[in-house]
This record gives sequence, C-alpha cells and structure tokens, in this order.
Amino acid sequence: MSVHPMIEGISAVTLVTHDMVRAVRFYLALGFTIRTGGEQASFTSLHAGSGYLNLIARPVDHKRSWWGRVIFHVTSVDDLYARAVAAGLEPDSAPSDAPWGERFFHLTDPDGHELSFARPLSGVGMPRAGGER
Repeated sequence: MSVHPMIEGISAVTLVTHDMVRAVRFYLALGFTIRTGGEQASFTSLHAGSGYLNLIARPVDHKRSWWGRVIFHVTSVDDLYARAVAAGLEPDSAPSDAPWGERFFHLTDPDGHELSFARPLSGVGMPRAGGER
C-alpha cells in the first residue's frame, strides 16, 4: 500500500521588499524576532511561530502584481492590534469576529503585502476540508 504525502503546514513565506530597513522595523514593531539577516542584509528571516517569514530585497524597478494574503494565528488579536497602533502602524481594519469562526484584523506592510492576524473563536466549529462543519 502506497502512503500519500500530506501537507503539514507552511514552513516559510518569502516577501519582496524594496526597503529592508523599513520592512525589518515594521515586523519587529509587531513582535517578530530576527532569525538571520537584519536591516543591512539582502535576505532576512524572522520567526513566525514554528515557521518563518522571509524578506528578500529587490530593486525598486522589480514590479509584481497582487499575490494574496498571509494569515498568522496569534495568541490575542486585540493585543496585537493595540501593539500595532501603539507602534504608529495603521491597520486596514479593526479586530472583528468573522462568520467563518475567527477574530481577525488586516494590516498592509510597507511594501503592499496584505497580512491578516487571526485567532479561532472559542466554541465555534471551524469548517473541515470540503466546506463541511
């Protein structure tokens, strides 16, 4: 019998930045910590739970189109929102409860990457694969 491989999770997401100093400072303000690299590096890897968020520097003339959104589960949506606002960041939305069973808010990083910070609501069943509850 053949064993089919299964996706276990995301190890890392790599985002392009045109300004590494600005990008690193943005993510540090949210509470990410540096694994390797930093403000003067062309590649920086930040801890994101058991995975990593990577930043790679590209010249300003390197154009890209919209790619999607990274969703991070956090211990407290409201506390992270307050931290972001206190750091002078401007979230795209205030924390709210979604019909799919998560509390979340959105924030766009300085390079235009859409981020969502979420936490499953207690007592709400999350949809299973195939959309069933």
